[in-house]
Amino acid sequence: MADNLPSEFDVVVIGTGLPESIIAAACARSGQSVLHVDSKNYYGGNWASFSFSGLLSWIKENQQKTDVSVEWDDWRKLILENEEAISLSKKDKTIQHVEDFCFGDQDSAEGVEEAGALPRLPVFGAAGAEGVAQESEKAHSTAESTELESPEPEKATGTEAASEVITEITSADASSHSAALGESAGELGQTEPAPAEASVQEPKKITYSQIVREGRRFNIDLVSKLLFSRGLLIDLLIKSNVSRYAEFKNVTQILAFREGKVEQVPCSRADVFNSRQLAMVEKRMLMKFLTFCLDYEQHPDEYRDYENGTFAEFLRTRKLTPSLQHFILHSIAMVSETDCGTLEGLQATKKFLQCLGRYGNTPFLFPLYGQGEIPQCFCRLCAVFGGIYCLRHPVQCLVVDKESGRCKAIVDHFGQRISAKYFIVEDSYLSESVCTNVHYRQISRAVLITDQSVLNTGSEQQVSILTVPPVDLGKPAVCVIELCSSTMTCMKGTYLVHLTCPSTKTAREDLEPVVQKLFNLNTEKDAENEELEKPRVLWAVYFNMRDSSGVDRSSYDRLPSNVYVCSGPDSALGNDCAVKQAETIFQEMFPTEEFCPPAPNPEDIIYDEDEIAPEESGFSNSPETKPEASTEEMSSGGSAAVEKADNEE
Repeated sequence: MADNLPSEFDVVVIGTGLPESIIAAACARSGQSVLHVDSKNYYGGNWASFSFSGLLSWIKENQQKTDVSVEWDDWRKLILENEEAISLSKKDKTIQHVEDFCFGDQDSAEGVEEAGALPRLPVFGAAGAEGVAQESEKAHSTAESTELESPEPEKATGTEAASEVITEITSADASSHSAALGESAGELGQTEPAPAEASVQEPKKITYSQIVREGRRFNIDLVSKLLFSRGLLIDLLIKSNVSRYAEFKNVTQILAFREGKVEQVPCSRADVFNSRQLAMVEKRMLMKFLTFCLDYEQHPDEYRDYENGTFAEFLRTRKLTPSLQHFILHSIAMVSETDCGTLEGLQATKKFLQCLGRYGNTPFLFPLYGQGEIPQCFCRLCAVFGGIYCLRHPVQCLVVDKESGRCKAIVDHFGQRISAKYFIVEDSYLSESVCTNVHYRQISRAVLITDQSVLNTGSEQQVSILTVPPVDLGKPAVCVIELCSSTMTCMKGTYLVHLTCPSTKTAREDLEPVVQKLFNLNTEKDAENEELEKPRVLWAVYFNMRDSSGVDRSSYDRLPSNVYVCSGPDSALGNDCAVKQAETIFQEMFPTEEFCPPAPNPEDIIYDEDEIAPEESGFSNSPETKPEASTEEMSSGGSAAVEKADNEE
């Protein structure tokens, strides 16, 4: 129990979201003693992934607005005269307006069990499950995946690789369409998309009871993001060797929604040549513009007169057809039509092109079992190097020395006082008194379970990203990410669809119009033929999530100098914000230390004679073991477990 916890650490981290987990791993890797706690009973915070029943429990918890009534006041006796306490929030208020709906047949759902009996979910009602297991079953699968490896030095990278791709597109003939794109797939572990599966039989109707029964096949992310193949997170995963703890799948399709239809956007050489919606003249226009974007800094005369205008206005001056303007703006640059400046749009386009060809024909990767795997991978690295983990472990307050203004310790819910040099706190744990002057943005989120893809291509194993432009100017575009069963996030025969946009109203008001455009919400069996062509929504949830990114440190009231605040997820597609934040905080604490250097290979470690051999230590830290799989060691009942570096590393 908590009495076994050491009373002093170098760093205490509160919250297990992505930036906190990266910082904890970096600190432990540099030799600091780390205590990592979370009041929740699962890893990841708002970055977490849930099984279907786990998500129902999360929904019910966030629909109940009752505050925590049990308050233990004895902790105030531990505060000395020359100290003051900054209380931490007892309830997470980052999630609002949670609404879930069942559109499928659920007559036989009553009594069906997954990890315990689940109550029946009323049609179009808002209901959740009683407390059930949160962790997702992670059975070994045969899904094709991509292993992250550092590129070979002689391989073309960055601008060179993208330039090579575009040059080949413009000069190659139809006979070379199948040539390799960018870097060698063999060197980087790239796998081709699953072969098309002939679907002669009509697809079986998925019922709610099947979803409940197969609930542990779902790994549903609270936040929907992708990894840019040359983004900061991929670079960090490779550099730190954390990539060994995860597997990734290529995003196979970039889609666009134009004139009421979903179309595939050509972004590789084969896609461009095989595209039927682009004429040959348009293909040449597209290649010429993309070539310019790769080194636009070298040609300032081309865009200097439009720097103060929007990227959409700049595209109109480039003699591009409306369809090309649409593809570039919404599916390649993926920026706002009204708010994005010319330079920002050119930079986004260049980033997209630079990421092409590293691991596949699109710039993006998705982690198998969901985005929630990534924080857990960094938690594992921290534990391997001696970090102590305690879930279900609330912290009552921060103890601040009045003279120096620095934080000295925390007091946990057991009444134990734990001292440290530095403290990392996730924003949601700060009380309202500290955040009085903070103004938060909101993210609108929807998660759908559907019975077919938004674009049938003959293959059931497509991972797609689609940007739906706003109907009204000034409103945000909606990012749609569709995941197939080979991503290990949903059961076979279903798709998991994530919709995200910056909030203007409630999530349902922001996103339901897009859902109605793309999907069939009609529960009637005699729906019109037009509706039958659309994928049918079986279940859906809408919610708003707080976006605390971009909050200036000075906005927090009475924040001690050695307390650092990490934000929750932002609305961007990638994870650059979290990685930058983690590295900045780490460098402020330890300016002379390297940020997440590579972990040594086990065979490279030389053990002292008097040191306990790994196999005799009693701990198991094999790379195949997920952090959440060792809950008894790392998170059971608020207890602590130390995973020593010499066990594996």
